[in-house]
Amino acid sequence: MDDATRLEFRHVDKLFPARNRRITPVVAVRDVSLKVARGEVVSLIGPSGCGKSTLLNLAAGLDRPNAGMVLVDNKPVTGPNFHVAFMLQNDLLLPWRTILENVNFGQEIQHTKRDVRTRRSNELLARYHLAEFAHHYPHQLSGGMRQRAALARTIVMDPDVLLLDEPFSALDAQTKMILQNDLARVLAEERKTALFITHDISEGIALSDRVLVMSRRPGTIIREIIVDMPDRDHPFRRRSNPRMNAYVVEILNLLGLTHGDGKDMPEVPLEEIGGAQ
Repeated sequence: MDDATRLEFRHVDKLFPARNRRITPVVAVRDVSLKVARGEVVSLIGPSGCGKSTLLNLAAGLDRPNAGMVLVDNKPVTGPNFHVAFMLQNDLLLPWRTILENVNFGQEIQHTKRDVRTRRSNELLARYHLAEFAHHYPHQLSGGMRQRAALARTIVMDPDVLLLDEPFSALDAQTKMILQNDLARVLAEERKTALFITHDISEGIALSDRVLVMSRRPGTIIREIIVDMPDRDHPFRRRSNPRMNAYVVEILNLLGLTHGDGKDMPEVPLEEIGGAQ
Protein backbone atom coordinates (compact mmCIF):
# COMPACT_ATOMS: atom_id res chain seq x y z
CA MET A 1 0.00 0.00 0.00
CA ASP A 2 1.34 3.45 -0.85
CA ASP A 3 1.18 6.49 1.40
CA ALA A 4 -1.68 7.98 -0.62
CA THR A 5 -4.02 5.07 0.12
CA ARG A 6 -6.38 5.49 3.04
CA LEU A 7 -8.61 2.40 2.74
CA GLU A 8 -7.73 -0.93 1.14
CA PHE A 9 -9.31 -4.34 0.69
CA ARG A 10 -6.87 -7.11 -0.23
CA HIS A 11 -8.41 -10.26 -1.72
CA VAL A 12 -11.28 -10.22 0.78
CA ASP A 13 -13.77 -13.08 1.10
CA LYS A 14 -16.75 -13.05 3.44
CA LEU A 15 -18.98 -16.04 4.10
CA PHE A 16 -22.17 -16.10 6.17
CA PRO A 17 -22.96 -19.50 7.71
CA ALA A 18 -26.62 -20.46 7.31
CA ARG A 19 -28.63 -20.81 10.50
CA ASN A 20 -30.59 -23.59 8.85
CA ARG A 21 -28.29 -26.57 8.21
CA ARG A 22 -30.23 -27.50 5.09
CA ILE A 23 -29.12 -24.28 3.41
CA THR A 24 -25.64 -23.85 1.96
CA PRO A 25 -23.57 -21.07 3.58
CA VAL A 26 -23.67 -17.85 1.58
CA VAL A 27 -20.49 -16.39 0.12
CA ALA A 28 -21.28 -12.68 0.23
CA VAL A 29 -18.11 -11.33 -1.39
CA ARG A 30 -15.20 -13.12 -3.04
CA ASP A 31 -11.70 -11.91 -3.81
CA VAL A 32 -12.54 -8.21 -3.47
CA SER A 33 -9.54 -5.94 -3.88
CA LEU A 34 -9.85 -2.17 -3.99
CA LYS A 35 -8.11 0.98 -2.83
CA VAL A 36 -9.48 4.39 -1.89
CA ALA A 37 -6.97 7.23 -1.87
CA ARG A 38 -6.86 10.10 0.61
CA GLY A 39 -9.51 12.64 -0.30
CA GLU A 40 -11.10 10.34 -2.88
CA VAL A 41 -14.78 9.38 -3.13
CA VAL A 42 -15.48 5.93 -4.55
CA SER A 43 -18.96 4.50 -5.14
CA LEU A 44 -19.98 0.84 -5.11
CA ILE A 45 -22.84 -0.07 -7.44
CA GLY A 46 -24.24 -3.56 -7.90
CA PRO A 47 -27.30 -5.81 -7.56
CA SER A 48 -29.06 -6.20 -4.22
CA GLY A 49 -27.36 -8.84 -2.10
CA CYS A 50 -23.98 -8.51 -3.81
CA GLY A 51 -22.16 -7.62 -0.59
CA LYS A 52 -21.87 -3.84 -0.75
CA SER A 53 -22.99 -3.26 2.85
CA THR A 54 -20.89 -6.24 3.93
CA LEU A 55 -17.80 -4.41 2.67
CA LEU A 56 -18.69 -1.33 4.73
CA ASN A 57 -19.14 -3.47 7.84
CA LEU A 58 -15.72 -5.00 7.26
CA ALA A 59 -14.15 -1.56 6.83
CA ALA A 60 -15.72 -0.41 10.09
CA GLY A 61 -14.45 -3.49 11.92
CA LEU A 62 -17.99 -4.63 12.71
CA ASP A 63 -17.23 -7.94 11.06
CA ARG A 64 -14.12 -9.88 10.01
CA PRO A 65 -13.28 -11.35 6.60
CA ASN A 66 -12.91 -15.09 6.20
CA ALA A 67 -9.95 -14.47 3.92
CA GLY A 68 -7.92 -11.47 2.92
CA MET A 69 -7.37 -8.24 4.79
CA VAL A 70 -8.91 -4.78 5.24
CA LEU A 71 -6.58 -1.89 6.08
CA VAL A 72 -7.05 1.75 7.06
CA ASP A 73 -3.90 3.85 6.80
CA ASN A 74 -1.89 0.67 6.25
CA LYS A 75 -3.07 -0.85 9.54
CA PRO A 76 -5.18 -4.03 9.52
CA VAL A 77 -8.74 -3.58 10.77
CA THR A 78 -9.14 -6.16 13.53
CA GLY A 79 -12.08 -4.75 15.49
CA PRO A 80 -14.35 -1.70 15.76
CA ASN A 81 -12.52 1.03 13.92
CA PHE A 82 -12.81 4.52 15.37
CA HIS A 83 -11.04 6.04 12.37
CA VAL A 84 -14.14 5.55 10.24
CA ALA A 85 -17.71 6.79 10.55
CA PHE A 86 -21.00 5.51 9.13
CA MET A 87 -23.83 7.48 7.59
CA LEU A 88 -26.88 5.33 6.88
CA GLN A 89 -30.23 5.52 5.13
CA ASN A 90 -31.89 5.96 8.53
CA ASP A 91 -30.59 8.96 10.45
CA LEU A 92 -30.75 7.10 13.82
CA LEU A 93 -31.03 10.36 15.74
CA LEU A 94 -31.86 9.78 19.39
CA PRO A 95 -35.44 11.05 19.81
CA TRP A 96 -34.97 12.19 23.43
CA ARG A 97 -32.00 14.39 22.56
CA THR A 98 -32.07 17.77 20.86
CA ILE A 99 -30.31 18.16 17.52
CA LEU A 100 -27.33 19.79 19.24
CA GLU A 101 -27.18 16.97 21.77
CA ASN A 102 -27.34 14.40 18.98
CA VAL A 103 -24.43 16.02 17.16
CA ASN A 104 -22.54 16.13 20.46
CA PHE A 105 -23.12 12.46 21.21
CA GLY A 106 -20.04 10.95 19.59
CA GLN A 107 -17.81 13.61 21.07
CA GLU A 108 -19.18 12.80 24.49
CA ILE A 109 -18.18 9.18 24.01
CA GLN A 110 -14.70 10.39 23.11
CA HIS A 111 -14.69 12.55 26.28
CA THR A 112 -14.21 15.77 24.33
CA LYS A 113 -14.43 18.80 26.63
CA ARG A 114 -17.89 20.32 26.79
CA ASP A 115 -16.91 23.75 25.45
CA VAL A 116 -14.96 22.21 22.55
CA ARG A 117 -17.72 19.84 21.46
CA THR A 118 -20.39 22.54 21.75
CA ARG A 119 -18.33 24.92 19.62
CA ARG A 120 -17.67 22.27 16.96
CA SER A 121 -21.28 21.16 16.85
CA ASN A 122 -22.65 24.68 16.61
CA GLU A 123 -20.22 25.50 13.80
CA LEU A 124 -21.41 22.53 11.77
CA LEU A 125 -25.08 23.16 12.46
CA ALA A 126 -24.60 26.70 11.17
CA ARG A 127 -22.80 25.39 8.07
CA TYR A 128 -25.65 22.97 7.37
CA HIS A 129 -28.35 25.63 7.92
CA LEU A 130 -29.59 24.06 11.16
CA ALA A 131 -28.44 26.62 13.73
CA GLU A 132 -31.96 27.79 14.50
CA PHE A 133 -33.02 24.17 15.10
CA ALA A 134 -30.21 23.26 17.49
CA HIS A 135 -32.62 22.92 20.41
CA HIS A 136 -35.40 21.19 18.50
CA TYR A 137 -36.01 17.47 18.73
CA PRO A 138 -35.74 15.10 15.74
CA HIS A 139 -39.51 14.68 15.35
CA GLN A 140 -39.79 18.44 14.80
CA LEU A 141 -37.56 18.34 11.70
CA SER A 142 -38.20 17.20 8.13
CA GLY A 143 -36.48 14.13 6.73
CA GLY A 144 -33.95 16.24 4.84
CA MET A 145 -33.11 18.32 7.91
CA ARG A 146 -32.65 15.16 9.97
CA GLN A 147 -30.21 13.80 7.39
CA ARG A 148 -28.27 17.08 7.48
CA ALA A 149 -28.09 16.68 11.26
CA ALA A 150 -26.87 13.11 10.78
CA LEU A 151 -24.19 14.40 8.39
CA ALA A 152 -23.11 16.98 10.98
CA ARG A 153 -22.94 14.25 13.63
CA THR A 154 -20.73 12.20 11.31
CA ILE A 155 -18.39 14.98 10.19
CA VAL A 156 -17.91 16.45 13.69
CA MET A 157 -16.01 13.27 14.63
CA ASP A 158 -13.40 14.16 12.00
CA PRO A 159 -13.19 10.56 10.73
CA ASP A 160 -10.41 9.46 8.40
CA VAL A 161 -12.90 7.55 6.24
CA LEU A 162 -16.64 8.01 5.73
CA LEU A 163 -18.74 4.95 4.98
CA LEU A 164 -21.97 6.05 3.32
CA ASP A 165 -24.68 3.42 2.93
CA GLU A 166 -27.42 4.86 0.71
CA PRO A 167 -27.82 7.89 2.97
CA PHE A 168 -30.38 9.65 0.76
CA SER A 169 -32.45 6.77 -0.60
CA ALA A 170 -35.44 7.43 1.68
CA LEU A 171 -35.78 11.09 0.66
CA ASP A 172 -37.87 12.72 -2.05
CA ALA A 173 -36.06 13.58 -5.29
CA GLN A 174 -35.71 17.33 -4.67
CA THR A 175 -34.43 16.95 -1.10
CA LYS A 176 -32.12 14.17 -2.22
CA MET A 177 -30.44 16.36 -4.83
CA ILE A 178 -30.01 19.23 -2.37
CA LEU A 179 -28.35 16.94 0.17
CA GLN A 180 -26.16 15.37 -2.50
CA ASN A 181 -24.86 18.85 -3.21
CA ASP A 182 -24.33 19.53 0.51
CA LEU A 183 -22.43 16.27 0.96
CA ALA A 184 -20.28 16.81 -2.13
CA ARG A 185 -19.29 20.27 -0.93
CA VAL A 186 -18.39 18.98 2.55
CA LEU A 187 -16.34 16.08 1.18
CA ALA A 188 -14.41 18.45 -1.09
CA GLU A 189 -13.87 21.18 1.50
CA GLU A 190 -12.80 18.75 4.22
CA ARG A 191 -10.84 16.55 1.77
CA LYS A 192 -12.56 13.51 3.21
CA THR A 193 -12.13 9.97 1.99
CA ALA A 194 -15.42 8.17 1.36
CA LEU A 195 -16.72 4.78 0.25
CA PHE A 196 -20.29 5.29 -0.94
CA ILE A 197 -22.99 2.68 -1.59
CA THR A 198 -25.86 3.59 -3.86
CA HIS A 199 -28.39 1.94 -6.16
CA ASP A 200 -28.83 5.29 -7.93
CA ILE A 201 -26.38 5.16 -10.84
CA SER A 202 -26.49 8.87 -11.61
CA GLU A 203 -25.94 9.66 -7.92
CA GLY A 204 -22.83 7.48 -7.85
CA ILE A 205 -21.43 9.18 -10.95
CA ALA A 206 -22.29 12.68 -9.75
CA LEU A 207 -20.61 12.29 -6.35
CA SER A 208 -17.58 10.15 -7.10
CA ASP A 209 -14.08 10.12 -8.53
CA ARG A 210 -14.52 6.44 -9.42
CA VAL A 211 -17.39 3.97 -9.59
CA LEU A 212 -16.73 0.28 -8.87
CA VAL A 213 -19.33 -2.04 -10.37
CA MET A 214 -19.95 -5.30 -8.53
CA SER A 215 -21.23 -8.62 -9.81
CA ARG A 216 -24.14 -10.63 -8.47
CA ARG A 217 -23.43 -12.62 -5.33
CA PRO A 218 -20.79 -13.66 -4.53
CA GLY A 219 -19.87 -10.04 -5.12
CA THR A 220 -16.61 -9.06 -6.70
CA ILE A 221 -15.43 -5.99 -8.59
CA ILE A 222 -16.08 -6.42 -12.30
CA ARG A 223 -15.22 -2.95 -13.56
CA GLU A 224 -13.62 0.28 -12.38
CA ILE A 225 -14.98 3.40 -14.05
CA ILE A 226 -13.00 6.61 -13.65
CA VAL A 227 -15.38 9.56 -13.71
CA ASP A 228 -13.49 11.97 -15.95
CA MET A 229 -15.65 15.04 -15.34
CA PRO A 230 -15.01 18.23 -13.38
CA ASP A 231 -17.19 19.56 -10.55
CA ARG A 232 -17.19 16.61 -8.15
CA ASP A 233 -18.04 19.23 -5.52
CA HIS A 234 -21.10 20.34 -7.51
CA PRO A 235 -23.32 17.40 -8.56
CA PHE A 236 -25.88 19.74 -10.16
CA ARG A 237 -23.28 20.70 -12.75
CA ARG A 238 -22.14 17.12 -13.26
CA ARG A 239 -25.69 15.99 -13.97
CA SER A 240 -25.89 18.47 -16.84
CA ASN A 241 -22.53 17.39 -18.29
CA PRO A 242 -23.04 15.77 -21.73
CA ARG A 243 -20.84 12.83 -20.65
CA MET A 244 -23.13 11.85 -17.78
CA ASN A 245 -25.45 9.78 -19.95
CA ALA A 246 -22.57 7.77 -21.44
CA TYR A 247 -21.43 6.74 -17.95
CA VAL A 248 -24.98 5.76 -16.99
CA VAL A 249 -25.38 3.60 -20.09
CA GLU A 250 -21.99 1.95 -19.53
CA ILE A 251 -22.99 0.92 -15.99
CA LEU A 252 -26.45 -0.20 -17.10
CA ASN A 253 -24.78 -2.44 -19.67
CA LEU A 254 -22.44 -3.91 -17.06
CA LEU A 255 -25.42 -4.69 -14.81
CA GLY A 256 -27.36 -6.23 -17.69
CA LEU A 257 -30.16 -3.71 -17.29
CA THR A 258 -30.30 -2.65 -20.93
CA HIS A 259 -31.04 -6.16 -22.17
CA GLY A 260 -33.99 -7.13 -20.01
CA ASP A 261 -31.99 -9.51 -17.82
CA GLY A 262 -31.30 -7.28 -14.89
CA LYS A 263 -33.42 -9.12 -12.36
CA ASP A 264 -31.58 -9.92 -9.16
CA MET A 265 -30.56 -13.52 -8.63
CA PRO A 266 -32.86 -15.56 -6.37
CA GLU A 267 -32.17 -14.59 -2.78
CA VAL A 268 -31.78 -16.87 0.21
CA PRO A 269 -34.07 -15.33 2.86
CA LEU A 270 -31.97 -12.92 4.92
CA GLU A 271 -33.31 -14.31 8.16
CA GLU A 272 -31.59 -17.60 7.25
CA ILE A 273 -28.15 -16.05 6.99
CA GLY A 274 -26.15 -13.23 8.50
CA GLY A 275 -27.58 -10.64 6.15
CA ALA A 276 -25.28 -10.15 3.16
CA GLN A 277 -26.24 -6.92 1.48
